[in-house]
Amino acid sequence: MTAKTYNTTAVFVAACAGMAFFGVTMLSLAPILGKLQLVAGEGALSLPSTMSIGIILGTVIFGPVVDRFGYKWLLVISSVLALAGIQGLARLGDLYLLHGSIFCLGLGGGILNGLTNAVVADIYDDDKRGGRLGVLGAFYCIGALLWTLLNVFLPDYSIPLNAISGVMALFIVFFCLIAFPAAKPSENVSLSKSLGLLKYPALLLFAVVLFFESGFEGCSGSYTVEFFNQTTPMGTKAATLAMTWFTIGMMAGRFPLGAIQRKLKAIGTLYTYLTVALGGVVLYTFCNGATGACIAMTLIGFGVGATFPVVLNYIGGAFRSQSGTAMSIAIFIALLGQFTFNRLTGNAFVLGRYATLPALMFTAIVAMMVIVPIALKSANKNNK
Repeated sequence: MTAKTYNTTAVFVAACAGMAFFGVTMLSLAPILGKLQLVAGEGALSLPSTMSIGIILGTVIFGPVVDRFGYKWLLVISSVLALAGIQGLARLGDLYLLHGSIFCLGLGGGILNGLTNAVVADIYDDDKRGGRLGVLGAFYCIGALLWTLLNVFLPDYSIPLNAISGVMALFIVFFCLIAFPAAKPSENVSLSKSLGLLKYPALLLFAVVLFFESGFEGCSGSYTVEFFNQTTPMGTKAATLAMTWFTIGMMAGRFPLGAIQRKLKAIGTLYTYLTVALGGVVLYTFCNGATGACIAMTLIGFGVGATFPVVLNYIGGAFRSQSGTAMSIAIFIALLGQFTFNRLTGNAFVLGRYATLPALMFTAIVAMMVIVPIALKSANKNNK
């Protein structure tokens, strides 16, 4: 057995920093898109699509690369790409250059998301992996929340962008100085073996769970403000504040995830969390004011907070020899869910069918509850 050449705590800190940067990436445009529109014109409204392309591409490429070459330099490169993208948003006004910047930010962020989950799955054994992935996911919420709050209190968006850039630059130096787990043995990372992962029902079933989870997060995150604007007396400011409580709820659900999972096991944990989310969706559907909306979004955020960490924990344990590639496949399918649910919701909202959003959210949770036990049973067979 090969001796460990890295410090587990240092690698975990690096992963948490990378995940926080991904949190900034995912919400980077939300607070500043209107301001960029003033600088670059109406074409700025297409920037989110460019970022999505970058995230999907980063998700596809990270797995085979880290399995073959290790984590360190791809973490550094992806962080530099994200940093370059952030600086481009802060300093550039030309629309085409902004598209280049946001593509770099999306590409770097997509790699960071997958890579950090994969490295945490690699450095911890079964008894700790789930809890550590929960804490890692909480750092996504921390990055997203801090970015949002910075933009609330600092109207000049270049100041938060430069502040985030300074922190990222320091962590990039840290990434260069520490050791990471080595690449997988070369016999495990051939193209045929990578494609061979698609024959495992457990991986595909878990990926379908993440398809619905990501679809849920995508449509609720993209359209909740408009939903409340159209169906309640709430204004935009109150609806935006309610969205902040989604992030707080998710963070609150992920920090104690390890302790909860030790008591309830994976299936009990997922059903408990998803039941809370289901209650949140019911309140979300019928609430008529800011207080109810904030409570609903807190419950929903808490309830869906366990799905990604618990599922990625199983994938990391079941496919240790190709964990990066396996997660790359699963997260790519998850992103397809986000695209699908956003498209369905957007088309429905154009027709004034606002009730479609809570209906899709409800459907996603029920679908996960049905598929999860089948996926866990398949994973347990795969581990025998």
